[in-house]
Amino acid sequence: MKEIAKKVKADSFLLMASSNDMRNTCLKNIIENLKKDKEHILAENKKDIENAENENISSSILSRLLFDEHKMDTVIAGINDLIKMPDPIGKITLKRELDEGLVLTRTTTSIGVIGVIFEARPDALVQIASLCIKSGNAAILKGGSEALLTNRALFESIKRAVKDSNLPEHALVQLEARSDVSELLSCYEYVDLLIPRGSNSFVKYIMDNTNIPVMGHADGICHTYVDEEFDLDKSIRILVDAKTQYPSACNTTETILVHKNAVDKLFPRLNKAFNDARIKVFAHKNIIDKFDNAVPATDNSFHTEYLEKTVNVKTVDDIDEAINHINTYGSHHTDAILTNIDSNADYFMNRVDSANVYKNCSTRFADGFRYGFGAEVGISTGKLHARGPVGLEGLCTYKYKLYGNGDIVADYADGKKEFHFKDL
Repeated sequence: MKEIAKKVKADSFLLMASSNDMRNTCLKNIIENLKKDKEHILAENKKDIENAENENISSSILSRLLFDEHKMDTVIAGINDLIKMPDPIGKITLKRELDEGLVLTRTTTSIGVIGVIFEARPDALVQIASLCIKSGNAAILKGGSEALLTNRALFESIKRAVKDSNLPEHALVQLEARSDVSELLSCYEYVDLLIPRGSNSFVKYIMDNTNIPVMGHADGICHTYVDEEFDLDKSIRILVDAKTQYPSACNTTETILVHKNAVDKLFPRLNKAFNDARIKVFAHKNIIDKFDNAVPATDNSFHTEYLEKTVNVKTVDDIDEAINHINTYGSHHTDAILTNIDSNADYFMNRVDSANVYKNCSTRFADGFRYGFGAEVGISTGKLHARGPVGLEGLCTYKYKLYGNGDIVADYADGKKEFHFKDL
């Protein structure tokens, strides 16, 4: 593993220095190969699905494992968006004259080698590989065993595109063995960043067992708060979408908080909508009679990421109680307020400590593709160095370049010269 990582590290410098045209050519070739190999890729995915069903894998993992024509079209659309985007490398974000003839710039650059470990998401392999190519980062990719055949077929298509574009051979490397994960975690000399995508326990294991910086989120316990004044029709649509549009996604709403003054207006319609959508409700004891066949919620319920058609419902006395609940039980991923009071929306959005905070829309919008990032390698709930959906910008760091003409620090220390900082 260390020999592989060492080769990837060496080639990362070549990839970092490649032109935007070369990287875009590779992305175009990936699209062509995916289209050409589509039938083979979809057939391999059917085999993975059958194997997973025989092993009684959960429905939430099965839904993530599926790679059909719709997902193929989605990843291709994401790659096309990436091609249209400007080169993220080499952007000057600061230019300052320190003294006459002494100019400092801050310039974006690739991170280097990124290790991405993900479970049951073949589409994630395409998104991550494409983002890494565009951002000039070499990548070591390890998918879950449940998607082995699909990932292998997808990577073969992508790897051919890398070769045909004259990019470095080890710009992208795929790992398959389970033992590769623990070995990768020890390659701190060669891997600059790890991005895990999977369950809470999986991400925590990665974080606890490596000295490599880790970016990502452990879970997605997202909330939607219904304020005392709200639009009923819009709110029902939003709440159903936030729970059912793709229940196994990390940006699905797991808990609905409702202002006590909104109960009589909201709950009759919400109960019917949840029945129609076959959503199971864990309700706080004081409102359990408002929902058909509801189950009593416990404190543990509010710590749970269901990833299925199950949701908690709880009333709060005011907006501050809602904010406190979210900041206590939430995972700092995505939280929303449904309200007709603009000042309440501002108050909520400024005080909820999450990477994504919304007003009057579904939490499902937390996604790099929907943000116009082309795609994402994941969503980060941390605050260093990227937060929220991580696209091209989050896969870049920066370096300072200083242009001088025989300048030495002693002249300034001795008072012969003075800095006169001027932004250019």
